[in-house]
This record gives sequence, structure tokens and C-alpha cells, in this order.
Amino acid sequence: MPPPKDHDVLLSFVDSAIELADAMNSDSVLLLLEFSPDWAAIKKHAKKTAVYVASHLPQVIEDAKQNEIRAVLLAVPEVTIHDRLTQAILDAVANEWVEPGAAVIAIYSAFETETVDSLSVIELNERLGKLTARDLKKLETNVPLDTLKLVVDLAVEIGREGREGKPVGTMFVVADHRRVLEESQPSGFDFVKAYPRRERNLADQRVRESIKEIAQLDGMFVVAADGTVEACCRIVDTSPVELTISTGLGSRHYAGAAISKNTKAVAVVVSESSGTVRLFHDGQVVLRIEPFRRAMKWKSFGSEGQSTSASASGSDNDK
Repeated sequence: MPPPKDHDVLLSFVDSAIELADAMNSDSVLLLLEFSPDWAAIKKHAKKTAVYVASHLPQVIEDAKQNEIRAVLLAVPEVTIHDRLTQAILDAVANEWVEPGAAVIAIYSAFETETVDSLSVIELNERLGKLTARDLKKLETNVPLDTLKLVVDLAVEIGREGREGKPVGTMFVVADHRRVLEESQPSGFDFVKAYPRRERNLADQRVRESIKEIAQLDGMFVVAADGTVEACCRIVDTSPVELTISTGLGSRHYAGAAISKNTKAVAVVVSESSGTVRLFHDGQVVLRIEPFRRAMKWKSFGSEGQSTSASASGSDNDK
């Protein structure tokens, strides 16, 4: 429980969020918390507005659920506030708590962990574009949402940070890994092959940091549905397919689209030139994420469509 003064501040933020939600015809308020407040007071101040909580602390989530408040446990606590908000929004859409095109009023701690100090309006039509719960659930049939978020978070970090000041482009192909291995070939030494499975899972922060280093090399990562990295430095070698993809994208994106078309996997591609992350499913872009070194936006993928016939190549040229 936070000190009484901090709790009063939180309730003031909730009151402001409710007023703002009413003015914007929004019915959703997100609390990104690292402490358990007086839940009864939160519910009283929220009135009829839906409130949901996101936190990387299991106790906060458990306390919220016991008080009949919707809650999301964030899988990666080390990422930025913006990334945490994004994770929370993804879960909210997947659980159909909010609708694309709506606005969510977010309350969070930007400076101090045990008090709240910031309020933001998040327009889902800007951040999620046409992404719906149906889209997420379709992806989740092949890739558990927790694994998909781990991979997307890592890809966004690579797109935003690069490595040693240089931009990095890479690709993760997630799920259906046995088929993906059959549809690809090694481009060089596989740096993960000798390690036991428990030391290759992306849930481990040390593994993610190691992957960032390897991402500078040519080839893709093959990731199992449980988040285990099965192989690295592989080149897509799959049958030619008819693809609907922007002609401005490079061969890495064509390869990602093709492997997602010919398998049940989801390809997560990081653009070397811009850091943009694109998710391919069944040969199409289903999600595009801009890196946070600029204001992040979840953009509509409707504009990324020009039909072209292409085969996946081993080249890593990128746009």
C-alpha cells in the first residue's frame, strides 16, 4: 500500500482520467502500477468507467483480480514505460476489453516507481490500426501471445537501439519450427546449437541480450512456440509464392512473407534502414510497429499492398 499522500495523488489522477474519458467518449482507463492501491477506493472513483490494471508484479495482479478488476501481467519488466503500455494494450485488445478506434486513458509512473505522475491519452486507431482481437487470436492459434510479445518486444528493441550505434536488420520466425527448419538452410555457424533448451529461451534476459549480438549476422532466428530459440543464422529456402507486399520492401521482407505463407509460422522482420518491425502471417503484413526513437505508432497495414510474385532468397538486402 502506498503512503496516504501518494494514494490521494493516485485518486486525483483517476478522477482526472474519468473526466477526460467522459469528454472523449472513452470507457477505458489503464493503470500501470508497481504497487497495490486501495482497490475499493479505485472502484468507487471509477464509477461506471472500465478500469484495468497492468503490472510486472504478480502480487499487484493477484490483488486486482481478487477485487474483481481486470488485470494484465506484463512479461518483460525491464523494458521502457512505452513498451509496457504497448504490452498492456495488446492484451486489452486480445481480451476484447477495448475496441480498435477507441481511446484509452493511461495513468502511470514515468519517474518514481511508487507513485503516479503521468497521464496519457492513447488513440488506438493510431497505435493499433486495423488490428483486432480476431487478428490477435488468429495469430495466437499458432503462437502463444506471451511468446509473440517476447519476440516483438525484442525486435522493437533491436530496431530502436541497433548495436554499437549501427542499425541492425534481422528476422525471427516463430512457431512451426520443424517445418521452418525444413524450409531454410544454414548461412553459417549456428551459435545456439550446442546450448541446452533451458539456456535458449527468450524469457531469460541474458538470452535476449545474446540474441541482440547475434542479430548483427546474416540470417534469421527460428523460435519455437514456447520461446526457445531453435536455430540462428539461417536463410529462407522455400517455394516461390504469390505475395501481396509493398514493392518498397527488401528481400528480407519477401523472405519473411514467403516463409509465413508456406508454413504456419509468424515472421517478425526488423528493417535495417528504419528499425520498423513488421509481422507477417500467411504471407501478409498483419502488424507494423515503429521504433520508439521516434514516436511509436501502430500503423494500418492497408497501404502495404501491391501484388507481386516473388521467391524467398538468401539475401539480406533490406529497406
